Amino acid sequence: MINLATIACILLVPAVIIQIVFLFRKKSDPDPVSHWLILAAAVLLLATMVWRSIQISFVALTGTFESLIFYSAVVCILVFIYRLQKKIPYIKGIAFGATFIALVLLAVASSPLASKDVLAPIPALRSSWLLLHVSFSFIGESFFVISFASALATLITKNPEKQKNYDRITYTCIAVGYPIFTAGALIFGAVWAQKAWGRWWGWDPKETWALITWLVYTFYLHLRLISKKSGKMPALVAVIGFLCTVFTFFGVNYLLPGLHSYK
Repeated sequence: MINLATIACILLVPAVIIQIVFLFRKKSDPDPVSHWLILAAAVLLLATMVWRSIQISFVALTGTFESLIFYSAVVCILVFIYRLQKKIPYIKGIAFGATFIALVLLAVASSPLASKDVLAPIPALRSSWLLLHVSFSFIGESFFVISFASALATLITKNPEKQKNYDRITYTCIAVGYPIFTAGALIFGAVWAQKAWGRWWGWDPKETWALITWLVYTFYLHLRLISKKSGKMPALVAVIGFLCTVFTFFGVNYLLPGLHSYK
């Protein structure tokens, strides 16, 4: 069943290629195919998680491989929804950026960095609070993936109208993802820490970097809502925020030993 994840990765490759082809077309119409490939990939990734969950008699969301599978699946679902929705502008470059990141996540999941073994979690991980902590954190970060793509576009473009559209997408995704990430990374994480280790906060490297990430996105919202700024300055903060999420997951896992290192 792990092969389903490989098939999902393979499906994202032509999706990315199709998106690149349409990026260079003069017509503004989006391609009619890639979002269906992306949805199919998401379904296969979720099926992989279901199968692994059945094997261990617990929700498979406690290891690096499973986390990457879930993260990529949620990003794919959001890209699909973004393609169909009508409330905010659909911009091909942003969909491409998010899809490419989902493909990179799957590539890392397929690498030796992530163990594919189907192993039952240790007792400390068999907690509903952990599942809420991990799932909400990655759902929030999936919105940050799209905001990262739109923030980069904001920094690159010199067209004021395009910059306005990119800025709107960045703000919308962060406004939705921020409370979800807050609930998952900080609130549910603290409750799980109390249940598992008897303390709410311990300045573990991943806890510290999750807090740094949250503070960066809090600063972004401060700029947008309190200081009423838009354009390149908030976009730069949004880019930094996403880079913090990357380091929180990969950097802490492989460079900074701590209680979260087994993830």
